[in-house]
Amino acid sequence: MEPRISVSSFKEVVSPRRSLSASFRYGSFVNSVHTSERSGPPLVSPARGYVAVSVLCYINLLNYMERYTLAGVLLNIQKFFDISDSTAGLLQTVFIVSFLLVAPLFGYLGDRCNRKYIMMGGLIVWLITALSSSFVTEHLFWFLVLMRALVGIGEASYSTIAPTIIGDLFSGTKRSLMISAFYIFIPVGSGMGYISGASIASVTGDWRWALRVTPVLGLIGLLLLIFLVPNPPRGAAENQGQANTEPSSYKEDVKYLLKNKSFVWSTLGVTALAFLAGALAFWTPTLLFRARVVQGELQPCTEEPCNSSDSYIFGAVTVVTGILGVCIGAGLSRCFLDKVEYADPVICAVGLLGSVPFLFAAIFTASANIPATYVCIFITELMLSLCWPILADILLYVVVPTRRASAEALQITVGHLLGDAGSPYLLGVISDSIGKSNPVSSEWSFLSLKYSFLLCPFAGVLGGVFFLITAVYITKDKQAAQQLVPEQSARDEGEQQELTVGSEDALFPYQAAAET
Repeated sequence: MEPRISVSSFKEVVSPRRSLSASFRYGSFVNSVHTSERSGPPLVSPARGYVAVSVLCYINLLNYMERYTLAGVLLNIQKFFDISDSTAGLLQTVFIVSFLLVAPLFGYLGDRCNRKYIMMGGLIVWLITALSSSFVTEHLFWFLVLMRALVGIGEASYSTIAPTIIGDLFSGTKRSLMISAFYIFIPVGSGMGYISGASIASVTGDWRWALRVTPVLGLIGLLLLIFLVPNPPRGAAENQGQANTEPSSYKEDVKYLLKNKSFVWSTLGVTALAFLAGALAFWTPTLLFRARVVQGELQPCTEEPCNSSDSYIFGAVTVVTGILGVCIGAGLSRCFLDKVEYADPVICAVGLLGSVPFLFAAIFTASANIPATYVCIFITELMLSLCWPILADILLYVVVPTRRASAEALQITVGHLLGDAGSPYLLGVISDSIGKSNPVSSEWSFLSLKYSFLLCPFAGVLGGVFFLITAVYITKDKQAAQQLVPEQSARDEGEQQELTVGSEDALFPYQAAAET
C-alpha cells in the first residue's frame, strides 16, 4: 500500500502520475469537507473522457435545435393558431419558466446523487413530451403550451448537470477546451433549429413535422449516454480520481454561493445576456420577414407554409457567428488569463458592450436595407458569442466541485427567470400594445415589433457593467477557491516528455506545445 501524504507535505512530493495539465491556471478546488488523499490513476481514462464529452456535445446540440425549432416556424404557428405576438412569445416563456423552476432541484440532486441517472430520466421526459407536442391540433393550443412546459423540465436536468461532469473529467487547460467545445453547440444547435424547422415545414407543408426530428435523434443520444458517459466522482479531475465524500447541505451551498461576489455578479451578467439573446433568437426572423413585407419584397403570410427564407439566413448566421465567437472568446481567454487574472469577465463585458451599437444599427436599418441589417446582426451575434465558453469556465474556477451543480442550477434559475423567460413574451406584449393603434397595417405590424426591440440594447449595457464589476472581485474569489486544496506539484521532466508524445496530446498538439 502506498503511504498517505499529508496536505502540509504535498507540495514537497512529486506524485508518480499526475493530471495531464501542468498547471492549474483555471483553479483546483474541492469542498472544505473531508477529502480522501491518495495517489493513483484517474478513475476515468482520458480516452473515455473525450468520448463522453462528444456524447454530451451531441445532446447539447439536440437540446438547442429543439428549443429554437419553434422560432424557425413561428410564422406558421401564428397562422395555424391565429395568435398574437404576446401569445406566441408565451410559448418560449412557459418553456423557460418550467426549466428554471426545476433547475434548483436538479442542482441539489446533481451534487448528491448519480448524475448519469438524473440525465437519463430527464432525456426520457424530453423525448416523450417533445414528440407529443407535434400532434397538436388547431383547437389545442393549451396542449402545445403544456408540452413545452414539460420539455423544459427534461432539458433542465441535462443543462444543469452536464457541465459539472465535464469539470470532473478534465482539469486546467483541457477543461477549458472541453467546456468551449460543449458550449459551441449552443449557437450551432440554435442555428440548426431554425434551418431544420423551416426546411421541414416547407417540404411537408406542416410545421408539426419539424418537431419530430429532434426526438428521433434524441433517442440515439439517450443510448449513447447510457453506454458511453460515466459518472465521475466530484472533483476527480483535480484530485487524481478522489471523491469528495461529504457534501454540505443545500442551505450551506446557497449561503456559500451568495457570499461569492464573482458568482453573484457574473450571474447577473449572464441574466442580461440571456434576456438579450433570448429576445433576438425568438423574434429576429419574424422582424425581418415583416421588414421584407414593408419593403415590398414579400407578401404577408395568409396560409401555410409561410416564407421562411429569413429563418434559413438567420440560422446560418447563428451557426457561423457561434463557432467563430466561441473560438475567439476561448482564444482570448487562453491568451490573456495568464497575464491578467481578471481577463475573462472583461472579455464578456467587451462582448456585450460591443454588441450594443451594432444592435441599434440593425434595428434601424431593417426597414431600409436587409443586407446591411444582416451585417449588423452578424457582428452583434459574434460579439455575444464571445461570452459562451467563458461563462462556464468562470463558474468552474470560483466554485468548489461539490457545489458546482448547485451553482449551475442557481445561475440557470436566476438567468432564465429574469432573462429569456420573460424577454420573448415582454417584447410580444410591447409589440401588441403599440400595434393596437393600427392593427390592420402591415407597416405598423413591423414598426411595433421594431420598437419593442429597443429594449434589448439596454440589457446589453447592463450586462457589460455587471461583468466589469465581476472583474473587480474575481481574482480574490479564485484564490479563495484554490486555497481549499493543496497546489499541484510540478511533474518531472521525464513525465512531461512522456505526456507530450502521448495519444491525448496528439489530439491537441498546440496545447501540448503551450504546456511544454
